[in-house]
Amino acid sequence: MVGVLAANTISIAGSSLTLIGVPWFVLQTTDSAGRAGVVAFCATLPVIVAALVGGPVIDRIGRRRVSVASDLISGLSVGAIPLLHYAGVLQFWMLCALMAVGGLVHTPGLTARAVLLPNLAEHAGTTITRAAGLYDAVSRGARMTGAAVAGLLIVAFGAETVLLLDAATFGASALLVTAFLRGVPAAEPQRTSGKVSFGAYRAELAEGWAFMTRTRLLLGVTVMVMMTNGLDQGWSSVLLPVHGREDLGGATAIGLMISLFGGFALLGALLYGMWGERFPRRAVFTAAFLLSGATRYVVAALTDTTLPLAVTMALAGLGAGMLNPILTTVMYERVPEALRSRVSGVATAGCELTMPMGGLAAGLLVDGFGVTTALLLFGGTYLLTTLAPMVFPTWRGLDSGPDVSRTEPALPGSAREASSPHPSAR
Repeated sequence: MVGVLAANTISIAGSSLTLIGVPWFVLQTTDSAGRAGVVAFCATLPVIVAALVGGPVIDRIGRRRVSVASDLISGLSVGAIPLLHYAGVLQFWMLCALMAVGGLVHTPGLTARAVLLPNLAEHAGTTITRAAGLYDAVSRGARMTGAAVAGLLIVAFGAETVLLLDAATFGASALLVTAFLRGVPAAEPQRTSGKVSFGAYRAELAEGWAFMTRTRLLLGVTVMVMMTNGLDQGWSSVLLPVHGREDLGGATAIGLMISLFGGFALLGALLYGMWGERFPRRAVFTAAFLLSGATRYVVAALTDTTLPLAVTMALAGLGAGMLNPILTTVMYERVPEALRSRVSGVATAGCELTMPMGGLAAGLLVDGFGVTTALLLFGGTYLLTTLAPMVFPTWRGLDSGPDVSRTEPALPGSAREASSPHPSAR
């Protein structure tokens, strides 16, 4: 488990460098929020494809191999951006294409490591809830560290240096996975009794879709997180960078905001891992989403100073840290182990469906109406979305615990273990 956590920490820390470095690089070189939105669109659209079709592929190729290949290709794609820029040949379409390649391969790597969590938790003698809390806490801590380093490096050396460092972190993650997961049965290719064919592959995806649509709680979670992930993508790729450049003083302030969010999200995940099982999930989930969502947008729209937004980001991070452990636990409780690859692949693709449009919409709104109007529109939509657990009775199922007996279909002989992550709030 240490090897997976270390690899994930380094990889996610590197991704945080890109989260700040790429938008800042685009704003510096094009001075256009709309183009920053286009780059975000190109980076996230392939993520949906990778999440949807990745589950069975990861099973057949093997989680260790997929993780290593994902990190190596991601490192090459992000490292090529500053190198082409230094050579004076980087065109905007090249930047979009390289980000698309990174988006396509990065998600399967995260997936390949995430689905080992139940096996690692069982080996460590702990519950999935506690393991999920630790896993998410480490991820949040990595984002915090990466964001802080990115803000400082951009000011000191420029966005290009940040992207080169990100490429190096992907290489380090690949080395760790190669070293620590070799010989682990769950990380190797899974045997199948069925013939590999497009028909069988399509049937697996259809089976995952059918299970999720029959399980109303999972469907409700997927739709809600789909909306909030799209809004969060607009926030991180366009709205916060533009607000930081125009009102907060630059990249250092953006790094500070993301670090505060990540640091307190780490605290929230740890607190939930220790004491979260004592409280009703629905109440915690609703309160955490209301705290972590619309408040950021409204405060950013109404202030041009750092302190109010910094306090808001800290409180929002505390709430956000409690979300993914709940979602992880519900997914593993509700979905039979043999169906997780199919159900999780469909759910993850659904959760990421609006992410390409989130960044693009934010960029177009900023160019057309200004950052304040865009922030308020995004914040209002976020608030309406996060009221769902308080309105719809289906969400009461968050507190009912495991219940797969009413929805579990007969499993084919070739059913395998999970190979896609749970749906997650970004």
